[in-house]
Amino acid sequence: MTGLAIGRAPVARDGMVWIPGGIFRMGSDEHYPEEAPVHRVSVHGFWMSTTTVTNRQYAAFVAATGYRTVAERPLDPADFPGAPPENLRAGSLVFTMTRGPVDLRHLSQWWTWTPGACWHRPEGPGSAMGDRLDHPVVHVAFEDAQAYATWVGHELPTEAEWERAARGGLDGRTFVWGDEAVPDGAYLANFWQGDFPWRNSSADGFAGTAPVGSFPANGFGLFDMAGNVWEWTGDWYANGHPADADKPCCVPSDPRGPSLEASFDRAQPQFQIPRKVIKGGSFLCADSYCLRYRPAARRPQMIDTGMSHVGFRTILRGDRPVAR
Repeated sequence: MTGLAIGRAPVARDGMVWIPGGIFRMGSDEHYPEEAPVHRVSVHGFWMSTTTVTNRQYAAFVAATGYRTVAERPLDPADFPGAPPENLRAGSLVFTMTRGPVDLRHLSQWWTWTPGACWHRPEGPGSAMGDRLDHPVVHVAFEDAQAYATWVGHELPTEAEWERAARGGLDGRTFVWGDEAVPDGAYLANFWQGDFPWRNSSADGFAGTAPVGSFPANGFGLFDMAGNVWEWTGDWYANGHPADADKPCCVPSDPRGPSLEASFDRAQPQFQIPRKVIKGGSFLCADSYCLRYRPAARRPQMIDTGMSHVGFRTILRGDRPVAR
């Protein structure tokens, strides 16, 4: 079964925490250009899953619905003009460590299109989840994340909601825990230590994904809002925040990002596939190459593409119950 016509599980707030609404400073003027400008944003309160969705949770969804992810379905040649037929088999992009230093301008040197790779075969045929049931589910395209969210009666967060939650009340700080990447020598997230993409010391304890909740929660009680896996949001991507975003007259309330049409990659006009914002960085973020395990960081992801470092978590909008 594919698509979203899959019914729903009972809506529940188990494993979720309340994220208080409020005004915060979104973005960064000090890192990558797509994060600028810093601007004030207001969001209403909402519930958010304390962790990313795990393989165990996604397996329950698939068992209940028969859902097949995008990575398990053959590709449409019309969407990939000129692609070799062998590249149109069902599969996903798998990170492959290189043998030595490479030109970091060419991502194809460490990303390998792997037929058969999907959420339950993360490295392709012959691989399995094994002891990774409590790791984040990966190789999920946007449609796959949305399908799960619909099934549990939740939604995917907007970029503003995600960043508000990630900051944990530390407005304007570089990381979700403060301004130092490794305060007092303590690793507080799963990211790359060493020379990317060929040498990783794994000083944080993990060479790949880590079980969810392996590092301390942020100020709102959320785990892994930095590193481990990138997370889908519901917003279409633009190459930066609007230049006039921080208007002195007003603060945007619950912004929803640009239009679908604005999300296409102008540098690759042959691929007319819209892109969503992903947030949070991953275990592949290296300070020397991708310092993006920060709340302001943002990247585009084509909606039909899952990868071995992209997952998601869900939210539930609505009023917080009044204690009695």
